Amino acid sequence: MKAIDYFLEWLEGYLNFEHNPKKNIFWLDTIDYLCKRFDNPQDFAHCFHVAGSKGKGSVSRMISCILEEAGFNVGIYSSPHITDFRERICKPDGFFDEKIYEAAIKEMVPNIDSIIPTSLPAERPITWFELVTLYGFLCFRQAKVDWAVYEVGMGGRLDSTNVIRPKICCITPIELEHTEFLGDTIEKIASEKAGIIKNCTPVVISKQNYEEAKIVFREKAITRHAPYYFVDELTKNLSYNFDTDKKKMKIHFESEIFNRPIETDMSLLGSMQLENACMAAIAVRKILPNLSEEVIERGLAKAKLPGRFEILENIKGFEGISTLILDGAHTLNSIKLTLDTLNKLYENEKVDLLFACAADKDIKDISKALQYRFNHVYITKPGDIKHSDLQAADEAFKNAEIDYELNADYKAMINKALSTASQEGNHLLVTGSFYLLAEVFKFLGK
Repeated sequence: MKAIDYFLEWLEGYLNFEHNPKKNIFWLDTIDYLCKRFDNPQDFAHCFHVAGSKGKGSVSRMISCILEEAGFNVGIYSSPHITDFRERICKPDGFFDEKIYEAAIKEMVPNIDSIIPTSLPAERPITWFELVTLYGFLCFRQAKVDWAVYEVGMGGRLDSTNVIRPKICCITPIELEHTEFLGDTIEKIASEKAGIIKNCTPVVISKQNYEEAKIVFREKAITRHAPYYFVDELTKNLSYNFDTDKKKMKIHFESEIFNRPIETDMSLLGSMQLENACMAAIAVRKILPNLSEEVIERGLAKAKLPGRFEILENIKGFEGISTLILDGAHTLNSIKLTLDTLNKLYENEKVDLLFACAADKDIKDISKALQYRFNHVYITKPGDIKHSDLQAADEAFKNAEIDYELNADYKAMINKALSTASQEGNHLLVTGSFYLLAEVFKFLGK
């Protein structure tokens, strides 16, 4: 058994919020206790901290690619993974050497196993995500990274990553999400995200869809004496154009903090990715003011991320599909942005949809947004890990007057969607959940 497989099996003994969401399991004293037990590995390298409802994974990847392009040894911590656990803890361009993962496991497991439960803060059990976060810290120390980029798992204030001491924080757009755990208003959710803002530590904030969020962030930054920068106030003349043949997007933006406009071709597609690029570029430039525009452009150009409007062609066994588009969008606004990109790239072309989402998503409004020109619509559940509500999906799509086929057998629906698109030569969009994307990848043997 490989070390990483043993580690994953060992982790299964701990509460995994991603698989089994529960209230009142978020705190920082346990991860703080664990870090001290390992001589504070989170402080080994300089770091960036990225929170938000949408786009934080893309921003984290862009920042890490710019840093790597500048010649630094960089680690990136993100979630969820799609096909390989190591996607959570890796380099911008791939995985670390296996020796890094193995050394961190050997360092971590015996030490954790030797903990006396009554010595833990409030005698609370350790959670899966706390251990994975600690593992990320240890891997980066083993790899001797110069910089680490940490994506918040959920929220911010009580997220396990919030024991780091970043050089700068980033907050992407806020939406109503995870309301059962983060609060049922934009203000409450923004307050949780604002929890990553540290004393006297600069924070870069994306263009927000809600004025209430901006107010919360501004007030928190002022309270913490943290310099704050709103991306939309620092940038101008944003534009992007798709190159459908190359599956690239040419972007352009300007800011007073750069000596000239930033222009490059990106593999990450869509209007939101242009805004993410602005944020990443500004955040890095604020910390490394002598970094050249050329390095920033090359870093943005090399950034890739699975499941963010990822386009696959020549699918083995389903060669007739024009393109397979995989996007983990699972909120109303992100679904709208996905459809906007889809329309710009494939206007007047035939597109099918395979959709699934978790039970806590806003299926009523999402289904209305999906009143698109799809040829065929298939609805299923996002695998066996994430709980879904097919009855609610059935009702929502029916009320939205969308013709669809619904089946809880996600493997059968994946096969049917791929087969039909292949037979008819259509594009196929798979969206609604990263867990659904993972099942599609498994089905295709990737």
